[in-house]
Amino acid sequence: MTFLLVDVGSTFTKGALLGTDGQLLARAAAPTTVGPGRDVLDGLLEVCRALGEGGRVPDPLDEAQRDRVLVCSSAGGGLRLAVVGYERAVTAEAGHRVGLSAGAKVVHVAAGRLTTAGVAELRAARPDVILLVGGTDGGNAEVLLANARRLATSRVGAPVVVAGNVEARDDVAAELARTNRRVTLADNVLPRIGVVHPGPARRAIREVFLEHVIGGKGLSKGPRFGRLVRAATPDAVLSGVEVLAEVLDGDVMVVDVGGATTDVYSVLTPQGEDASLRKHVVATLWHARTVEGDLGMRWGAPGVLEAAAAEALPGADDPALAAWVGRVHTDPATLPAAPEEQALDLRLATMAATVAARRHGRPAAPGEAPRPLKDVRLLLGSGGVLRHTAPKDSAAVLGAVLADHGGGWRPPDGAATAVDTAYLLFAAGLLAREHPVLARAVAEQVAVN
Repeated sequence: MTFLLVDVGSTFTKGALLGTDGQLLARAAAPTTVGPGRDVLDGLLEVCRALGEGGRVPDPLDEAQRDRVLVCSSAGGGLRLAVVGYERAVTAEAGHRVGLSAGAKVVHVAAGRLTTAGVAELRAARPDVILLVGGTDGGNAEVLLANARRLATSRVGAPVVVAGNVEARDDVAAELARTNRRVTLADNVLPRIGVVHPGPARRAIREVFLEHVIGGKGLSKGPRFGRLVRAATPDAVLSGVEVLAEVLDGDVMVVDVGGATTDVYSVLTPQGEDASLRKHVVATLWHARTVEGDLGMRWGAPGVLEAAAAEALPGADDPALAAWVGRVHTDPATLPAAPEEQALDLRLATMAATVAARRHGRPAAPGEAPRPLKDVRLLLGSGGVLRHTAPKDSAAVLGAVLADHGGGWRPPDGAATAVDTAYLLFAAGLLAREHPVLARAVAEQVAVN
């Protein structure tokens, strides 16, 4: 018996075939086919054909084999989340951090009472899900209720996850329900000042994503694809990083350099002075993801140069690099052919990884400490630019991150580097809940790469 793990991305669909012991048997990729007259399942089925015939690969369209097919997706732009909170430095910030850790791209954050202009800005952000937060348990509920009333009568049709003051939760749900809004209730993300409680809201966001968003993006003609998808891809990857940290019994940091964004994940175990960081108004999330929507190798390439210049990184004003950025941004399918193009692409990746790591590591707000990354045991690279280059080149990109001592954060001391060359972190994450032993076996293969 085998398991089929598939990541349906906006550009490519990537699959891994695993044995019952979790060992990788084969992997394949195919273009994700989204567009008029086409179905996202086409790419998934093409991956199945590439992996093998004759019963070796479970059939994703066969309900009887569904337990052997686990799929995550970022097709259609992934999960776009808006956060509506009370105070920007407290509940709105807590909601923002929880949203990022739930695998969402946070496209808008509103704080305080929503105004007419504020609702217009929220609508313009085109969120898939709204996370409505506000107040500690038993604290002020006026703003939370006022925002619920505003959302109830607005033309923003996204489903709402309510994760604010639990004593006002029923009243908030009633306000939204009177205009037939789709509402999911979760525990407060900030039950007390300094305590962030992300788990219930993360699970609620995941459930709403699976129930309402995947099926509502027009990615597939029928319900089959929606039934197959278990998680948003970044959420699956974060779960995979958590499993990897357990296997290594140490802190792990991942830098995923993509075409449109550069994502950074970290799973940390607080020790010593770090364990006292709960004193901050919004506590540190020890299992976290940050997404940098302006940093990417293709669609986000111009943002890399702008950010590198703002960070005073060397080479940001190089005309040759600027010309390469213009070319790949215009034609995202461009791949480096000549050695000089490969060198330019790696320089771009180094800048994206360095800036993204700085943003992940720096204090989230004035008065807070940097994220405690000094004890990270493994810095793992991901993304096509790192998977498809020579080991010495990917090591140089990750080495630049570890050598970045002027960026306002403390890089890890003596961390090893590796690349998820087989692209298995997402698979470990998809398996983690229902097949934890297999998940660990997959993560062990990542650890030895």
